[in-house]
Amino acid sequence: FAAQRHVLTYMEDAVSQLLENREDISQYGIARFFTEYFNSVRQGTHILFREFSFVQATPHNRASFLRTFWRCFRTVGKNGGKYSSVSCCPGLLTAQEYHCLLQLLCPDFPMELTQKAARRIVLMDDAMDCLMSFSDFLFAFQIQFYYSEFLESVAAIYQDLLAGKNPNTVIVPTSSSGQHRQRQLPNDCSPLDGVEASLFYQCLESLCDRSKYSCPPSTLMKEMLSSAQRLTFYGFLMALAKDQGINRALGALPDKGDLFLDPAMDQELEKLVAQVSGLSVSGPTSSSGDTANLPVRNSPRINSPWKPLHHRRKMDAESEGSNEETDSSEN
Repeated sequence: FAAQRHVLTYMEDAVSQLLENREDISQYGIARFFTEYFNSVRQGTHILFREFSFVQATPHNRASFLRTFWRCFRTVGKNGGKYSSVSCCPGLLTAQEYHCLLQLLCPDFPMELTQKAARRIVLMDDAMDCLMSFSDFLFAFQIQFYYSEFLESVAAIYQDLLAGKNPNTVIVPTSSSGQHRQRQLPNDCSPLDGVEASLFYQCLESLCDRSKYSCPPSTLMKEMLSSAQRLTFYGFLMALAKDQGINRALGALPDKGDLFLDPAMDQELEKLVAQVSGLSVSGPTSSSGDTANLPVRNSPRINSPWKPLHHRRKMDAESEGSNEETDSSEN
């Protein structure tokens, strides 16, 4: 159970955070720190503003990142393309712009994953400045990010099948040799026709059985490929991204029809809007009718017992810079 849930990964990260921020944590206590840390893991907020190596470290981290990205930026698709610097079409952004959104949550998120989601699944080999909808990108990105190792292996299997080779090695017993041989497949079809769907699924099933990484449920892939005789790698990726059964099995995003619905988040936003509206109404107005001199509310700030490591380094760097300026001004 501990290995399946990656408990050791979280324990190591918690201890690392504890040692790195021990001065801040000392005022709260170690017990409270561990409580706060594992509550954040359970809620999926532990990946916010963390380094990419941690974000991708476990399936739970990946699912949490996908869910957070959706909840934070679903309004991009809901409110239209006014967020785009190049688009006049509602809800369409470029891959570069989506990557900027990803970096708001994970500063060192690699562009390569964003490019693969766009090129492999949404746009194939089209230019990266082409526009795509939030829903198309999100479901394509989900497959590319969560199943990245699986897709790399599938791409190699597909190329072997196109070359007429069976990726599943067959042992051919002989009296003179016990060498492994590969069963050659007919290679009389164009690459544009793809590969035989049934043989492709057999290779996928074998891959899932021996893979140490996350794979889509083989039963769902079998059902997805059952109606096709031949398919291309691009077609397979598109089918994965659009399959709602696989989306539900992954459990990070809602169905496509509910993509822009998040009652809990909407309720929180309504509360914030009501508070801002209350300030605007109660504040004195100028002669032009605009609100002026709005009252300032000093909300109590609750310090977290732990902070991501790069936040602390950034704060330290800023404080050092301000000290240098103060010293120079005094001199």
